Amino acid sequence: MATLLRVPEVATGSTEAVLSEWLVPENEAFDAGTALAVLETDKAAVEVEAEAGSTVLRQLVDRGTTVEVGTPIAVLGAVGEDVSGLLAELGGSVAQNGSARSEPAESEPAPAASNGSRERIFASPLARKMLKEAGIGLEEVAGTGPNGRIVRKDVEAAIARADRPAPATPQPEPTPEPAREQLAAEPAPVRREQAAGAAFTEIPHTRIRRAIASRLTMSKQTVPHFSVRRTARIDALLALRKQLNEVSPARISVNDLIIRAVAVAHTEVPDANVIWTEDALRKYDSVDVGVAIASERGLVTPVVRGVEKLAPSAISRQAKGFATQADEGKLKQQDLEGGSIAVSNLGMYGVDDFTAIINPPQSAILAVGAGKSGAVVVDGELTVATQLALTLAVDHRAIDGALAASWLGVLVDALEQPLRLVA
Repeated sequence: MATLLRVPEVATGSTEAVLSEWLVPENEAFDAGTALAVLETDKAAVEVEAEAGSTVLRQLVDRGTTVEVGTPIAVLGAVGEDVSGLLAELGGSVAQNGSARSEPAESEPAPAASNGSRERIFASPLARKMLKEAGIGLEEVAGTGPNGRIVRKDVEAAIARADRPAPATPQPEPTPEPAREQLAAEPAPVRREQAAGAAFTEIPHTRIRRAIASRLTMSKQTVPHFSVRRTARIDALLALRKQLNEVSPARISVNDLIIRAVAVAHTEVPDANVIWTEDALRKYDSVDVGVAIASERGLVTPVVRGVEKLAPSAISRQAKGFATQADEGKLKQQDLEGGSIAVSNLGMYGVDDFTAIINPPQSAILAVGAGKSGAVVVDGELTVATQLALTLAVDHRAIDGALAASWLGVLVDALEQPLRLVA
């Protein structure tokens, strides 16, 4: 019996994605676990895998289309199976090559029915909310979603049109098939001028920038942050790093050693390796650490897993691999999920210290500043040492002050006695 392949919930809090690539063509059989299509969310490329073996009878959505969670994107079934009834229910039309595609609605208002009411206009809840706030009627927007459904990108386009004068002669927009690498391209900046004459440039928000703004705002509004601070003397750590890099197959950074030290702290203070859920504290067995990466496409925090079992060189390889994938837009959604803590390092920019925002549902984030030489008293004597500023921000629902202070003390000890990182 034919079934529908629908868009899964590919990311927490994400309601839509771009179908960037079909991996299995129409009329081709596949096995369970086969990747059928690639969806691009705000931060990652996600492969949609088959739950059981079947055949792609119809692709309902073209590549480059924005689709909402739950939207049917393909019909699966046995070769030669009649799916005309199912397609009719979906409102799809069968093209000459036998493939089905949902047709976008025209932009004219729906005609009035005989009883004086209008035909129903379909729109997502988010699209309706945005239109209401913008003061734009549903009938003024052309929907490009399945069966002409109005989705967020249609509303954004309508708002943009309302904010600028219409051209004297409307020009049809070309509709080339987008390449996968173009889907995440940033919109072009627009030069404008205020009434008072002050010129400025508007740079439209990218999908990833909107996602970052939404998540960080939600975190600050809903997670009760507090911070604890320490400094660590890292001269021994720097000496160890130099020795390791003389024999290591991968060049090890200070940040790689800090990530390893986080694993030591989580292992010795396991009560900090938790996250808050509405029903319980979730305590993890392994240490999975998020690494904040300022990629060419925006801020992402992929997770290095099982850090307590990894050598510094292995951590280095994973972190560098994530950085390359982030720049190329090839991170997978599973790379960005999990972990109870993240490390954000701005030391390479000369920042003395700072406080980072927790990345939900994680319960903590360690902000690392620059290592700087200065005078310090050690065992009652004045000496010069390289000191590293550390600020741990935690979710007070999951971790209290004494626990955070204890954890940070273990971290500092591990950095000041760095042989513990390779033991």
